Amino acid sequence: MYYLLLVLLILDCLLLAAVVLLQAGQGGGLASLGGGTTDLVVGGRQAANLLTKMTWWCGGIFLALSLVLAIMAPNQVNSATRALQEQLRQQQAPAPAPLPITPAPSGQAAPAQTPSGGAAPATPAPAPKAPAQ
Repeated sequence: MYYLLLVLLILDCLLLAAVVLLQAGQGGGLASLGGGTTDLVVGGRQAANLLTKMTWWCGGIFLALSLVLAIMAPNQVNSATRALQEQLRQQQAPAPAPLPITPAPSGQAAPAQTPSGGAAPATPAPAPKAPAQ
C-alpha cells in the first residue's frame, strides 16, 4: 500500500510539473511555443481555466498523498530499524569486564591478576635436569 501511494505521488508530481509549465505566465510560458495556434486548438480562456483547475487538483492530491505517506512512513522506518537493531545485538559479543586495580603493599611487588580477578598462582622455577647416564 505504501509503495502504491508513493508511485501515485510521483506520477502526480510529474503531471503537476507539466501542467504548471504549460500555463501561460506573463512571459507566455511553454504554452506559447506554437505561436497563435494554441488559441485555435484549445482556446485561450478555456485553456487557462482547465490548466488552473488541473493545477489546483494536482496540488491538492499532492498534499493529501504527502500527508498520508508521512503518517505511514514511521511504521516502515520503525520495523526496519527494529530489524537492524536486532541484527546488531546478535552480532555483538559482550565486552569483558575491566580488571580492578589494587595497590601493592609497600615494599612488595603486586601479585599478577587473572581475568577472573584473583591472584595468579605462583609457579616455581623449573628444577635443573640431571645429566642422562
